Amino acid sequence: MDAFSSRPAPARERPAPSRQLIYRHSAWTRLTHWLWALSLFFLLLSGLQIFNARPQLYIGPESGFAYDNTILRIGAASTPDGPRGFTEIFGHRFDTTGVLGWSGPPGRERARAFPSWATIPSYYDLGTARVIHFFFAWVLGLTLLAWLIASLVNGHIRRDLLPRPSDLSRLPGDLRDHLRLRFHHNRNYNTLQKLSYGCVLFILLPAMVLTGLAMSPSMNSALPWLNEALGGRQTARTIHFAVMTLLVLFFVVHLAMVLAAGPINELRSIVTGWYRTDPPGGDGGERSI
Repeated sequence: MDAFSSRPAPARERPAPSRQLIYRHSAWTRLTHWLWALSLFFLLLSGLQIFNARPQLYIGPESGFAYDNTILRIGAASTPDGPRGFTEIFGHRFDTTGVLGWSGPPGRERARAFPSWATIPSYYDLGTARVIHFFFAWVLGLTLLAWLIASLVNGHIRRDLLPRPSDLSRLPGDLRDHLRLRFHHNRNYNTLQKLSYGCVLFILLPAMVLTGLAMSPSMNSALPWLNEALGGRQTARTIHFAVMTLLVLFFVVHLAMVLAAGPINELRSIVTGWYRTDPPGGDGGERSI
């Protein structure tokens, strides 16, 4: 009791546990992350420039006026109101004037599949776009191969990326938390991160590399089976474009999650390796990534 009161003295509050700063990402993880990000940026914009040279996608080994296998076409058409841009998907046409098919500064619009601000170079230069695209394709492919070998040797894939039965049992809860924008800052990746990163690293990026090789005429003699396995050069080109679209979607969601979870903490971890976790007592693991 208090000396001057009959009421019990309030219990002394315990200090709240502080958030711990841990070393989460190794230098090798951070280096490959930024090399992939840089490579994919230049691959995307130079690839859109290359696509503009023939803004159609086909299914099958061949293409042309004698074939009816177009699944995507971006272009411009003359109308009573002037030129209009369009995007045609499986025979269904949509007006995309100003963005796809017909774009440019007011009074200087021109027929162009993707607008100049979305391509490298911004002006039409197929040769330069190919040089940039092939250079960063080799950077991406070699970095991915080196990462895969190193991660198998040091156990990073088995230890940090391979989902365990306990991870899969937590998947519904992770989905609910992400939909509510409730994030847990732990040392280990959560189940959604493991599944999404695994899909990108082991499915999408290898598919991007393989379809790129299948489209290269110089690789036909070295890997003649690859083109046939993918259904022909035109089908490989379509798969290449679809995989690129999925990677862009992943990047948009990934960036949104970084902003929602705390951009300063997330960026610090992928730049310096240091990550601030939730107070002890949560469900975080003990291993560093």
